[in-house]
Amino acid sequence: MTHRPNPSPSIGLAALLAFLSMLSPFSLDTFFPSFPAIAQQFSLTAVELQQTITVYLVPYGFTLLLHGPLSDAYGRRRVILAGVSLYTLASLACALAPGFGTLLAFRAMQGATAGAGMVVARAVVRDLYAGHEAQRLMSLITMLFGFAPAVAPVIGGWIHVWFGWRAVFLFLVLLGLAMVLVSWWRLPETHPPERRFALQFGSLIRLSWRIASHREFLLLSLAVGLHFASVIAYIGAAPAIVLDRWHLGETQFAMLFLPVIGGFIAGAFTSGRMAGRVSPRTQCQTGFVISAAAALVTSAALALAPSVPVLAQQVLIFAVAYGVQLVGPIITLRLLDLFPDTRGAVSSVQGFVAIMIMAVTMGAVVPALHGSLLLLALGALGGALAGWGLWRVAWAAPSR
Repeated sequence: MTHRPNPSPSIGLAALLAFLSMLSPFSLDTFFPSFPAIAQQFSLTAVELQQTITVYLVPYGFTLLLHGPLSDAYGRRRVILAGVSLYTLASLACALAPGFGTLLAFRAMQGATAGAGMVVARAVVRDLYAGHEAQRLMSLITMLFGFAPAVAPVIGGWIHVWFGWRAVFLFLVLLGLAMVLVSWWRLPETHPPERRFALQFGSLIRLSWRIASHREFLLLSLAVGLHFASVIAYIGAAPAIVLDRWHLGETQFAMLFLPVIGGFIAGAFTSGRMAGRVSPRTQCQTGFVISAAAALVTSAALALAPSVPVLAQQVLIFAVAYGVQLVGPIITLRLLDLFPDTRGAVSSVQGFVAIMIMAVTMGAVVPALHGSLLLLALGALGGALAGWGLWRVAWAAPSR
């Protein structure tokens, strides 16, 4: 497909980029309702079962360092088509896995390929648009993307009830195949040959290190990653919260995910409306305050009255997610603009930092905290405060 330098903004392009980014949350969340069945079939402990998430996230994080530079060298379309095709094959292998070891191996392959869509989609946005227009498109993509974690466990719950846990992975096969076909048909190439450069492993390591060691980049990446972890803790503990703490059923994961995603979508919508009207600094400050305040109120309420109504908990979780999403688009665009000639690599390194934080949260923090709603709320408060502090240090950097 030929390069179109300045296509008109459209809901179709935003939807395609959002769906490409959805592969990862669908891979994480769709099979949450199947946790008890998988544990029973393979005789797993809770900690062992949680590693189906960690073994996905670790290769996901490391390969994020490759997807962006590969797209800088070979074009955006090629990397997305190749990555999503391999993801589809890995999902099929998960559905047919005869044992837990095989399932883990192909979960790792899923993780190694699922990030291509998310990383390259960000680079495509910045290839095409700048300034407030880029922020609006990024916010629109985030709004559409936000539906994935909400609907994924609901879809997975019903598929599990009707057909069993293996059918959940077959659903991911169909999703991946659909993304390959639509991307082949509709995704423009936004990084033409004259802007590409030869990919060399040594150069890739040096470039990644140059980006990661940049003071403002590191501070802002850690800030947005830790802030996001305040919500990820709830997502990672979803089976324990929904099934054990709130005493709901396998098809009722929406009770947790709708507040989370509702907050993300509302925050993304507000961010888009603020573009060009409210300064980025004020918007970030507001987002951090909202998240920290909501997590603090949740912690205090649970400390004083452990039987806080589910509805009240949902409202406060919504507020944490809302604050997170007010901050996300602003910091993401700032990071991409720190290295305008290698935006694919920047997106990769940022994704790597975020996923490593997520992997630690899912693999170590969540198993330690998921037995108590109060501990989860305190963890969310810690993530919001840590992100806020790092952001304040970064904003005071000389480059400002």
